[in-house]
Formats: sequence, C-alpha cells, structure tokens
Amino acid sequence: MQAEAKALYENAIVIDGLNVSNWDSEDVLASLRAGNLTAISATVATWDNFQQTLDQIGPWLRRFRERNDVLQVKDTQDILAAKKSGKTGVILSFQNASPIENDLDRLGIFHALGVRIIQLTYHERNLLGNGCFERRDEGLSNFGLDAVREMNQLGILIDLSHVGDRTTLEAIEASEKPVSITHANARAYHDHPRNKQDEALKLLAEKGGVVGACSFCPFLPSGFDSTVEDYVNAIDDMVERIGIDHVAVGTDATQDQPLSFWHYISAQQGTKYPSTFTNTAWRPEELSFQPKGMEKPDEFPNLATALMDRGYDTEDILKILGKNWLRLFQNVWEN
Repeated sequence: MQAEAKALYENAIVIDGLNVSNWDSEDVLASLRAGNLTAISATVATWDNFQQTLDQIGPWLRRFRERNDVLQVKDTQDILAAKKSGKTGVILSFQNASPIENDLDRLGIFHALGVRIIQLTYHERNLLGNGCFERRDEGLSNFGLDAVREMNQLGILIDLSHVGDRTTLEAIEASEKPVSITHANARAYHDHPRNKQDEALKLLAEKGGVVGACSFCPFLPSGFDSTVEDYVNAIDDMVERIGIDHVAVGTDATQDQPLSFWHYISAQQGTKYPSTFTNTAWRPEELSFQPKGMEKPDEFPNLATALMDRGYDTEDILKILGKNWLRLFQNVWEN
C-alpha cells in the first residue's frame, strides 16, 4: 500500500493552504521541493502596514525572477504549470487585512502584485472586524462589508481562519463567492479559540467553501505529542462535519522561524508582548509545532499513506491533497 500511496502522491496536485515559514531559509525552499508540493499559500503579511507589506512582497518578486524552483501563482493554470515543471507554486497571501490600512483601493494594488488570499482579521480587531482573541466581537464593520465586496469583485479569496465567531458568520453570509478557512479545525473536536464553530463550518460548506484541516499541534487533541495519524483524525472529523468536497490541507507550517517571529505573531497588534492571549508556557525554540511524521514539507508524502491506510479511496485523497483547493481557487479567482 505504501508504494501505491507514493505513486498516487507523486502524480497528485498537492496544495498547502497556509505556510508561514522563514522564507529566507534555503532549507525551507528545499524541503518544499523535496516534498513535491505543487503549491503553497505563503504568508507575506500578518501585522504589517502598507509599506511594510510592500517590503515583504519585493523579495518574493525577486525570487520568482531569479530562482528556478518557485513560480508565482496568479491563477489555477499557474498551479498546473508548477506541477508540470517540477516547481513549487507560491500564492502570496495575507493573514490580516492591515496592509490595506484605511484604503480599499489598496486591495487592487495588492491584487495586481499577485496577492490572491487575504484573511480579514488576525487575532484581534482591525478596521474590518474582529479576531478570535478579541474580548468582544461585533461582527463586520461597514468598511469590512465594503472590503468583502471589493475582494469578491477583484477575485481575492477571503480567509477566515483567525477571525472571530460573529465576524466569520457575517463574512460568509455577505460574500457572493465561496470563502475559505485555510487552517483550522472544529472547536467541537478540540476546544481552542482558533478552531471554528460548527455553525460557521456548515454555512461555509453550504456556500461552496473549503476548510484546510490544520496540523498545527496546539489545535489537535494530542497537542505536541501529535502524529500524522492524529492529523488524519482531524481530517476525518472535518469530513464528517462538512463533507469530503469541502476539506483540504492547511498546515500552518512555521519551519525555521526564529524566536523573534513567535514574539511578533503572538503580540497584541504585533507590538505588545506578551499579549493577553500569549501562551507564555510555550518555548517555541524547543518545540515542533507539526505532527511527527510530517514535521517538514519533505515528509508530506506520509500524509497520502496515512489517508490510504485510513480507507480513503484515490479520488477522495486527491480532493484532500489539492483538488478541493484547486476548485475553490478557480471559482473565486477566475469566475
């Protein structure tokens, strides 16, 4: 069965819905190719403002010009081209809408630069709405509703992974196009503020969206003892809740990130550390945040074996590994 799973994986479109690794690390880029990932959603902004985000995008545009192992993804044909050419397709994405500041026209600027996925809020409140750790969630603002409409019109996929419960529901309802939760599990499966309520998961699926079941260890019941089999348990759970056509992979990989990165992303508004939601018991430099058996992208083929061992048939494995993301991207980016 392992040989069968390996052959299936090698021919599959494999897409990771969220990767926030250290893009300056050669080991990260090498691991993506060794794992034969077809495409990843690569975070280029979290707490960043407009100028800071442009400074993050610039190095990626240079990589696309100068490297022969990565390819910028602006549409689904680019993903297919990455597979054919043996490169890793990179989808530029934001984990916060803070880069647009208070100007909706900047969504068009970022779309022109190739940004194709934007998360509405990150952990806390911004001008669009509220995050999952905010003390109150009043839902989308007027500006947030306008941003949803603008992203629909431009063809930017809306991500709701770190978004507060009410803001999540209102965004799904307001969007004329399907939306995503690129990296989260069900809160009923594992009670964590970053995991999502069933009402939101089911509504998202009803409207054609996709959830990237997340392998980030704190979002799994076994925590830092998790294995690839524990991750498949989370995939099983999500498939049961919303159906096989709406479940994909979103690792939230953080390979080679320094301690300064963890302080930055877990700070209030990116500046106050520790924040009210920081887990100060963690020692990130001593922990692996991905399950044993898929700690780095080069171990991704183990997921195909684990899914086959669990009883998923070929077509369902292909959907989870990448076809569901590919369908959603086409619906949002190109229609």
